[in-house]
Parts: sequence; C-alpha cells; structure tokens
Amino acid sequence: MTRNKCFIIAEAGVNHNGKLEIAYKLCDAAKASGADAVKFQTWVTEDLITRRVAQADYQRKNIGKEESQFEMLKNLEMNYENFRKIKLHCDDIGITFMSTPCEAKSLDFLTSIGVSCIKIGSGDVGNVPFLRYAGSKKLPVILSSGMSTLADIDISLQALREGGASDIILLHCTTNYPCPKEDVNLRAMLTLGEAFKLPYGYSDHTQGIEVSTAAAALGASIIEKHFTLDHNMEGPDHIASTEPEEFKRLVDSVRNVEACLGTGIKTPTAAEKKISKVVLKRIVAKVEIPKGHIIAEDDICVKRSSDGLPAKYWDMVIGKPASCDYTPDDGIKFMDV
Repeated sequence: MTRNKCFIIAEAGVNHNGKLEIAYKLCDAAKASGADAVKFQTWVTEDLITRRVAQADYQRKNIGKEESQFEMLKNLEMNYENFRKIKLHCDDIGITFMSTPCEAKSLDFLTSIGVSCIKIGSGDVGNVPFLRYAGSKKLPVILSSGMSTLADIDISLQALREGGASDIILLHCTTNYPCPKEDVNLRAMLTLGEAFKLPYGYSDHTQGIEVSTAAAALGASIIEKHFTLDHNMEGPDHIASTEPEEFKRLVDSVRNVEACLGTGIKTPTAAEKKISKVVLKRIVAKVEIPKGHIIAEDDICVKRSSDGLPAKYWDMVIGKPASCDYTPDDGIKFMDV
C-alpha cells in the first residue's frame, strides 16, 4: 500500500482585495511557503448575486461595516484580464494557478486560459445546471461540501457525471470563517470517502495548522487552507487566513506526517535490523551442555546476546540434541533446531 503526496492549495480567495499587485504578492508568498497551488475566486458580480442579499454575520463582523453582499463582492471583484496576468505570473514562478468559478461565464473564462482542474465551492453544492455545465468541460473537479448533507453531495455528483465529469475529489469543510474546532468534524472527511468511493481532502477554515496536519494523517489527498499576506488587512476572509510564515509551518508539518505514514508494510527498517543484533533477546546456555545432550528448559535461558538463536525459536530448541559443547552464555546455534 502506497500513498501519493498530498496536494496543498494556498486559498488566496478574495484576499487580493481587488488589487493585482496584492494578487502577485500572494502568488509569490504561496510559492515561497511551499504550496503546490495558489487559488483565487473568479466571478462577475451581476451574474452571481442579486443586489438585496445581506452579508453573512462573519462577513459583517470581519469587515466591520454594514453593506450588501453585492457591494462587498463588487469591491473585491477582479477582472478577467487581471486573472489572465495572474495565471501567466504563476506559470513564470512555477506554481499551479487555480480559481473557483462562481458562475458559468467565469467557468468559460477559466477554462479558456488553461486551468488544469475546476474547483467548485460549497455555495454551488446542489446547483444542478451549473454542475452539469462544469462536468461538460471534462476536466478534473474538486468539490467542496460545506453546508451540505450526503444527499446534497450525491445530487451534486450525479449532476457532474451527467455533464461528463469522471475525475472528482471531495473536500470536507465547515463553512464558517474562522471555523471553531468543535465544528470541524474531521471524521466526516472519512465518511465522504467511504460513502462515495472517491478521493477526499479537507478545506480548512480553522485558525492554526493542527487540523490540516490531522487531515493529512487521516489520508487527505488535498488540503486547502485560506492564505493571506496579513490577517489584519481589511476584508472578509483575512482574519481566518494563514500568513506566509505559518503556512510554511503547515506545509512542513504535512510533509513530515507524510514521511511518517510510510508504505503501511510492517517490516524492520535497515537501522532496526542493525540494532536488533545487540538488543533482541537470544537463547543462550544456562549451564554447561555436552554435545548430544537433549536440551531441556532448565539448560537454557534468554538474554541479550551477540549470538544465539532469537528467543522466538525457544519451543523448537527444547527436546533437540546439542550439536556441540556449550558453556554458560554461549549462544545456542541453528544446528540445534
């Protein structure tokens, strides 16, 4: 049993605050932090939301002012030409560019500039027409599952497959920014894998790196973590995001966990084999044993020794004739078995 390397996404999201120069800095910082990809969110506000939708409580709290979601998103919207430039910048520095399309027009744009996969946010779970259309692009799909039940996810997978998607990964997440630890329910990630027989991962909205590290230990194939240059910046997601230095610690922690997980095959390592020669207990003579003597339990004992049969052969030695003369502490040889 082997395990592929966990793919780590720095979720820059809307933390560019609508400014291209901040987006570039996010890409550079994500690359320096060891992320495999940096991900944004792409939308046309008028196609995404009506003008009268209120902010979520966390958005109002994190921004510190009252405005409609439409106004908030319009201020954060990045135009397509800038996303084209961001994609080219990512190509230049050697990090995968990703972005979540929030409506069909943006999905068309992102596929036109050559994204390697489609990331669908939790807000589109159950959005049957959009999911069918996303499936028709025939690209790998990563589907987040916040705010949903297994039935909701099943409907979404059906729609993606009806469109033509075949390569799908599910991400468990809890849609709250930041997400309290008691609401993480990380075992639900395993439930997704078992229920749908698909690769699974975790989209982390918690503060700190512990939950992402635990997700890696539980077999997450993808970890997505909100990422910012400074969590004190103005905007809805900065406070729940990880700064570059902490993100680097997250990446290192995940990679260390992967190194520890290994192959799953239980066998002594090369170092253990060497150490075992002086640490494992062996069968030695307890008293003088003449050649030909039938070895009894009282003739032998188990000690840490540099020679002699391993203790696991005890029952095989009893009742056998000694192949040579032994003095106390001599190792019992294989010829006696």
